[in-house]
Amino acid sequence: MQDYDTMYIDGAWVPSAGKGSIDVVNAATEAVMGHVPEGTAADVDRAVAAAKAAFTPWSGTPKEERAKYLQRITEGLQSRMAEIAQTIAGEVGMPLMLANLIQAGLPTMTFGSMPALLDEFAFEEEVGNSLVVREPVGVVGCITPWNYPLHQIAAKVAPALAAGCTVVLKPSEVAPLNAFILAEIIDDVGLPNGVFNLVSGTGPVVGEAIAAHPDVDMVSFTGSTRAGKRVSELASQTVKRVALELGGKSPNVILDDANLEQAVTDGVGKAYLNSGQTCSALTRMLVPRSKLAEVEAIAKAAADGYQLVDPVGGDVGLGPLISATQRERVRGYIQKGIDEGAKLVTGGADAPDGLDTGYYVKPTVFSEVTTDMTIAQEEIFGPVLSILPYDTEEDAVRIANDTIYGLAGGVWSGDPERAKKVARQLRTGQVEVNGGSFNPLAPFGGYKQSGHGRELGKFGLEEFLEVKSLQL
Repeated sequence: MQDYDTMYIDGAWVPSAGKGSIDVVNAATEAVMGHVPEGTAADVDRAVAAAKAAFTPWSGTPKEERAKYLQRITEGLQSRMAEIAQTIAGEVGMPLMLANLIQAGLPTMTFGSMPALLDEFAFEEEVGNSLVVREPVGVVGCITPWNYPLHQIAAKVAPALAAGCTVVLKPSEVAPLNAFILAEIIDDVGLPNGVFNLVSGTGPVVGEAIAAHPDVDMVSFTGSTRAGKRVSELASQTVKRVALELGGKSPNVILDDANLEQAVTDGVGKAYLNSGQTCSALTRMLVPRSKLAEVEAIAKAAADGYQLVDPVGGDVGLGPLISATQRERVRGYIQKGIDEGAKLVTGGADAPDGLDTGYYVKPTVFSEVTTDMTIAQEEIFGPVLSILPYDTEEDAVRIANDTIYGLAGGVWSGDPERAKKVARQLRTGQVEVNGGSFNPLAPFGGYKQSGHGRELGKFGLEEFLEVKSLQL
């Protein structure tokens, strides 16, 4: 049991102004695995005041000193990677081997990338008779989701600290324990008081207090498009900067000259990563109509090869979803697909055999999906793949872009240049070409209602900087 009865504000572990506590539930066992304080708006006020007071000295700290702190945080994360992976495997349900690589590995890489980025980054440049300087934006409110909890915390907190900003973090109340481990590490390395603050609690209370707070200069939010709209609405009252990384319904365009076995098998995996609880998951597979039957057979074989597993049992496969609410939501979408006439290739909305405990959903594939169906337009956030047939390359691009989202995508072709040509036509923030791997230094973010702003690498650092011109 991981119980926390205090929050981290102004360099100290302090009790909440409220008396509430939030249960953290293990996704596989459905048992309570920990507790965190249910924070209040008064806690946010204390944290923001601490961050505001710490901003001037921290922003004036030489970048070399900030880099040293970030390196020490990286080393702290490295020393606790096994514990972090175990914790997130319980909170979220990702199998432990993947949790080690992704849920613990990526945040460590993100913090670890900052010292070199700081060394290379040009905070000043001359433009004609002007000196253009980049300065930290100020106090940053970071509001993060549950699906890759520490990775998405790191993608905000690490560059914000590197830029010279101070931070108030609200982690997801569904998977907050990993954030407390980070706070322990930050406390151990002696980051100056008030530079990093952690307030746990719910979105409608703590999240809204952060977004609306007049002394918060910027909000960086990752979550649903609906919640992102609310953050923007609240933040607009004080005209603060807002960075949003929201939902996705990402297309995977398989062209007629692609290696179908490779492309389809890879595509099923990209739809099912983290049991489909991935905003950039390639959940719409677009295939030539003439090859639909062949694609269905390959996709069914791939999907049926995924076993539903205990996340900490050592097996590789699909873990449970995060919660009972999410499980019912995903099963509802599967039923909606059936009701609207999509062809169910494998899986379904009924409960998996032999798994009475844990929030499991069968790996599901639909085919003959059309763009007017709900499962082709709305983000499901579960192990559900929709296969949409197309007739021409131009038709494929049109279908790919026929969504309110624009976070990610994929293109497969036997001709890499043809694949890149199609990739350039997708209105998305990133595109995998022939299965190109995730790059933690490349910009991550979306077009359209997938949000605005970019995270990771130098692009993520720039999000937390203001630009000033000195006319000389």
